[in-house]
Amino acid sequence: MDRDDRDDPFGDFFEEIERMMNEMASGDAPSADDAGFGSDTHVDAYTTEESVRLVADLPAVEKEDLSLRCDGDALTISAVSDRREYDETVELPAPVDEHSADATFNNGVLEVSFDRDDDSASIDLV
Repeated sequence: MDRDDRDDPFGDFFEEIERMMNEMASGDAPSADDAGFGSDTHVDAYTTEESVRLVADLPAVEKEDLSLRCDGDALTISAVSDRREYDETVELPAPVDEHSADATFNNGVLEVSFDRDDDSASIDLV
C-alpha cells in the first residue's frame, strides 16, 4: 500500500528530524567550538533574605579555565580552553556583597553564593 504524503501535516517535521540526524551521523553538525553559553549552558538563581546563589551548568569546562568576576549587581563567568570560549554576564536578582563570594565547581556544575548587600542609605529630608 502506497502512502499519500500530500496531506500529512507532520511531513515537514519528520523531514527536518531526518535532516538533523543525517547531519549528526555525517559530522556536518555545528562543531563544539561554535557553542557557547547561549547554546548549552543553563544558569539558575536562588535567593533568600540573607543570600543569593547561582548554579550554572558548564559542560566541557575545566576548573583551571574558569574566571569569575562580580561587581555586586552582575556575575561574569568566563572560561577559555583549547576547545571552547565562554563569556556570560548574569544579572543578579538582588545586590550582593561581592567580597562574600564562595564558589565551587564539581563535574561541570558551578555554584556561587553571595551574602545579600542591604547596604542602602536612608535619605533625610530637609
